[in-house]
Amino acid sequence: MAAVDSFSLLFREIGRSCNCYIETLALIGALYIVKMGFTFVNDTYTLIRLHFIPRLVRRPDLVKLYGKWAVVTGGTSGIGRYYAKELASRKVNIVLISRNQEKLEALAREIADTYKVKTDIIVVDFSKGSEIYPVIKKALMDKEIGILVNNVGVFYTHPDYFTNLTLDKIWELITVNIGAANMMVHMILPGMVQRKKGAIVNVSSMSCCQPTPLMTAYSASKAYLDHFSRALHYEYAPQGIFVQSLIPFFISTKMMKFSRDLSKKSFLVPSAEEYAHHAVTTLGISRRTTGYWLHTILFLLGQYIPEWLWAWGAYRMNNTLRLEASSQGPY
Repeated sequence: MAAVDSFSLLFREIGRSCNCYIETLALIGALYIVKMGFTFVNDTYTLIRLHFIPRLVRRPDLVKLYGKWAVVTGGTSGIGRYYAKELASRKVNIVLISRNQEKLEALAREIADTYKVKTDIIVVDFSKGSEIYPVIKKALMDKEIGILVNNVGVFYTHPDYFTNLTLDKIWELITVNIGAANMMVHMILPGMVQRKKGAIVNVSSMSCCQPTPLMTAYSASKAYLDHFSRALHYEYAPQGIFVQSLIPFFISTKMMKFSRDLSKKSFLVPSAEEYAHHAVTTLGISRRTTGYWLHTILFLLGQYIPEWLWAWGAYRMNNTLRLEASSQGPY
């Protein structure tokens, strides 16, 4: 009888302990659901605030907010070309910097004739390193630079293994993707600080979000730009400077020519013109954004993907693109 009583008592104690654990787990589950609900509401609000509300209100006066001139690096094609046009449509004077003089002159004339703003060009090759920056500094000396768009960048010929890259390509990725943004900011930021206003846009990439196999050096260079932008904002926001990390996903530009699908405009792959039209509206609103509403949805979803799953998916996709590019031969 004593054994039965002892067992009954033990059973009751176990039951009470289990109830306690169940209640604790239920509380943790409820808190998690609340957290996820709050995150969903916040993400939805962010999406609407960034990409829809700005289209319903009067466009801000960028000249008054930041200054008379904008500098756009890598401005003859892709995002840079159309970002420059968007700024010019808001009456900002444009300085285009790239290595192709003929294309620079043609685009400068087009912008000046279409938008009735002043334009200037600087012909340099950012892959040449430090020797070009005294030339740029001299050309910009008398201009009130209110907006700097660090768009210039280089990519792989196609996704590939790191050891297949040439040494020249590795140095080009470092010199252009990282060095150019640092040197341009170091050159132009003091004038902004003196005037206590200005905006810097550093064009990063979706590959900065998590490690991206077969784009290793490229994604690392873009991660640098993302962290550089975010830290720079904390340093200089109190002095009136807005710094934005712009994180596009796939855009239909010549960088994507290795893929038949990604080089064509689609629902998730906008043209550079469409992308720039959206991205400019986020200037002064978000410090870190994809610039395009569909890309923002992908970015928000990507934040919940574990690193190993992102890396696995990126490897599978990039390896498919690598094989596709290899089958096409040189281009």
